[in-house]
Amino acid sequence: MTYSVAVSGASGYAGGEILRLLASHPDIEIRTVTAHSNAGQPLVEHQPHLRSLAHLTLQDTTPEILAGHDIVFLALPHGQSGQYTDALGATPLVIDAGADHRLTSQASWDAFYGGDFHEPWAYGVPELLVGGTKQRETLRTATRIAAPGCNASTVSLSLAPGVAAGVIDSGDIVSVLAVGPSGAGKSLKTTLLGSEILGTANPYAVGGTHRHIPEIRQALAAASGAAPEGIRISFTPVIVPMARGILATSTAPIVDGVSDAEIRAAWEHAYEDETFVQLLPEGHFPRTADVLGANTALIGLAIDRAANRVTVVTAVDNLVKGTAGAAIQSMNLALGLPESRALSVNGVAP
Repeated sequence: MTYSVAVSGASGYAGGEILRLLASHPDIEIRTVTAHSNAGQPLVEHQPHLRSLAHLTLQDTTPEILAGHDIVFLALPHGQSGQYTDALGATPLVIDAGADHRLTSQASWDAFYGGDFHEPWAYGVPELLVGGTKQRETLRTATRIAAPGCNASTVSLSLAPGVAAGVIDSGDIVSVLAVGPSGAGKSLKTTLLGSEILGTANPYAVGGTHRHIPEIRQALAAASGAAPEGIRISFTPVIVPMARGILATSTAPIVDGVSDAEIRAAWEHAYEDETFVQLLPEGHFPRTADVLGANTALIGLAIDRAANRVTVVTAVDNLVKGTAGAAIQSMNLALGLPESRALSVNGVAP
């Protein structure tokens, strides 16, 4: 069976990456691409690397144009998806790459986003531990999927095994992320100009203000069975001069009485059978270059007994495993297709 697909926000980075991955998917026909200000223009004027889709023209983003497809991807800024998802009730599968359907708490939405709150959908991180199982089990029957925030899923995948196994203290987490500016979208912003980011590292959303914080707390609470209020995290992202990628360094205290073997076993057990989340051998740590273009999260684990903390270093491509790859991996599960279809563990080098 071939599924017809519409992708909104197709002129942006996330929309473009969804299209790049779907273009090689044997079960998908990309029928419609939409945008706002760029409607009426050829897709390749905004995504010149997508040569196989040169026949497509960007249309207006309206519920009427998006309707009538088997699958709709929404790659829109936060606060914009809800107006369309409410009108797509007849669409068999809708996947939102924005934030509108990620959070279960309206109070968290109001505090970090504001505007209308929309119902939470199945969270699109298949490998995430949820109680005694994985999130993929929920995704297998989902018709509405919220793709993750790239920073949030990276930190959550980094720490969920330790939280779920009870080997780290989730009340004192510190995460510092080096991130590429593509994670901020394609809109023109002075702080993202090449002249502003080349040769420098720029922290932003410092001091507990980043919008992915409640998403991380929600995911880690689901892994541990605790309330989100019990998850305390100091989260600091830093823009660095690379187009794409996240290198997340997260630390948390070791619970008293836990051995080094028990700590490493928590991550080994969580990810030993996973294709796209891989724990590196002891003493090895990933680079963002190792996951460029891949739907892979590579994890390095260190046990710092002098500080009594576990350090987890995780690298992902924010546009693939962080966004579009997670969305398509979740789509495959919802459709009953092989989970890895059209997704690769191999990056691009140099």
